[in-house]
Amino acid sequence: MVPPEALSAHPPLGDHTSDRRMLMLAGAATFVGTGGALGAWMLIKAIAFATNLFWFGRLSDAPSVITDTSWGIGIVAVPVIGSLIIGLMARYGSEKIRGHGIPEAIEAILYGESRLSPKVAILKPLSSAISIGSGGPFGAEGPIIMTGGAIGSLFSQLFHLSAAERKTLLVAGAAAGMTAIFGTPMAAILLALEVLLFEWKPRSFVPVVIAVLVSLLWRPLLIDSGPLFPVEHSVSLDARLIAIALTMGALAGCQASLLSALLYRIEDLFGRLPLHWMWWPAVGAVAVGVGGLIDAHVLGAGYESIRGLLEGSFTMRVALSLLFVKAVVWLIALGSGTSGGVLAPLLLLGGALGFLVGHFLPGGSALWALAGMAGTMSGAMRAPLTATLFAVELTGDFAMLPLTMAASVGAYAVSVLIMRRSILTEKIARRGRHILQEYTVDPFDFLQVRQVMTPAPKMLPSCMPVAAAVGFFATEAEHRSYPVIDNDGKLTGLVSRSDALRWQVEGAPEGATLAEVLSDASQPFGVPEDPLGKIADLMVDTGVGRIPIVNPVTHHVEGLLTRQDLLKVRDVRRGSERARSREETQNTTSSRKTI
Repeated sequence: MVPPEALSAHPPLGDHTSDRRMLMLAGAATFVGTGGALGAWMLIKAIAFATNLFWFGRLSDAPSVITDTSWGIGIVAVPVIGSLIIGLMARYGSEKIRGHGIPEAIEAILYGESRLSPKVAILKPLSSAISIGSGGPFGAEGPIIMTGGAIGSLFSQLFHLSAAERKTLLVAGAAAGMTAIFGTPMAAILLALEVLLFEWKPRSFVPVVIAVLVSLLWRPLLIDSGPLFPVEHSVSLDARLIAIALTMGALAGCQASLLSALLYRIEDLFGRLPLHWMWWPAVGAVAVGVGGLIDAHVLGAGYESIRGLLEGSFTMRVALSLLFVKAVVWLIALGSGTSGGVLAPLLLLGGALGFLVGHFLPGGSALWALAGMAGTMSGAMRAPLTATLFAVELTGDFAMLPLTMAASVGAYAVSVLIMRRSILTEKIARRGRHILQEYTVDPFDFLQVRQVMTPAPKMLPSCMPVAAAVGFFATEAEHRSYPVIDNDGKLTGLVSRSDALRWQVEGAPEGATLAEVLSDASQPFGVPEDPLGKIADLMVDTGVGRIPIVNPVTHHVEGLLTRQDLLKVRDVRRGSERARSREETQNTTSSRKTI
């Protein structure tokens, strides 16, 4: 018989599944947020130091602009030298420093139990600083996401936390680093939710927000206060401008899709070179150097160029150069497998597109540069909410939120129709791993057993002789197993066809009853209020495919849940998403007949 204490062990259901360890993670997030902010500060200083060293031959971490260099034809050589160093670091240090940074973080979360090594935490920002400082057309966001994530992962490993808790602190560190670099706390939180966490639970959301807030408090002391590109557009938004923004977003979505396709086509071409991959960044850097000779604005992270686009201070010629030359050098450099991010280049390319098109639109080029940035980022990364907030947080012009929202949604809609995967997940898919970025509530989590179980199943009395049970399975049984109950209707166990076959072959004690041979009190069971997921887990843990459902008050068997019942739930849910209702179909048919 099922012991009463087992029935009382079922906790009441709630909207969320968090426990007190969430508070522990929130406390840990304060340290991770501090680490992310410090990592961002060190990365900025390292980029400035590398820029001064490569382009001006001085030992300084003061801000400098590559366009002020006097290298002349030597511009071609500097990116090659930097890329040779990166190739050596990747070959003899860690191959994980190659690439965007964000795909590697996603892969570590989903397939690596959120474990990142100290080597990656050190080499990734160092290699990125060398790459950007030597003219690589990348941003700092990918490296800081990997660095901040490594800080959170290492902290978790130090205290032997679970894989889920490591994931939370890894993402918290990544969001903290992004906040410190760009001063965009809301966008960093949304990036965590849309791209990195693959869940929306209090246990992860609360620590991520705490880490972001801590990083935001450190930012004025370490880096700067206020928006990165403070701009205010004196434009009153109306329906016409919002409609244009949607169209601009669609155009930006096409641009994002084209950039993603070209990037991986170029990556495939590098894979065919008869050279070890260590040399690929140096080969790609030749194109970067040539691009720098054409227009030095395409070198480096390009933050000054982004500022110029948002302020509307560039000429059409400069914007055209940024749109085409920057795209070419960035695609070739990133396709070569060097170390660098995608976010800043996407902003720059989207901004250049919007700036150029904006010359023919109401509101001015600067306004549409902002819309283009949001659209291209949304389309390429498949993160429309992140792109919407990121653009306005960068400028501090929150009045433009409807504009960036329209552009982001327009680009997102076009992108998901054109591209199977984002610029981030395509890299992971090429390693044979599929990622689904659509989040839905699992029916196993919100449907309860009472809604799916077979009620009032046929049951066998515990006083039934074993010989009678063998005969029942041989002649009358319609199912594989049946609950066994005592005289009070309480569960004693479960008897199956395999039990009957065993008794028939091996023999059973003379005159024995089912109560005597099924005296095992460990019989798995569920209660009607249990979520289906709990019963599915119980089936996996015990290997039992038919679970009796017991009333927790009367202890009587109320139903039976089988594996087939669980499979039907998935099939019904899938059908409900595809099938139209009968009324809807009839209305449509009636309308067609009328026409």
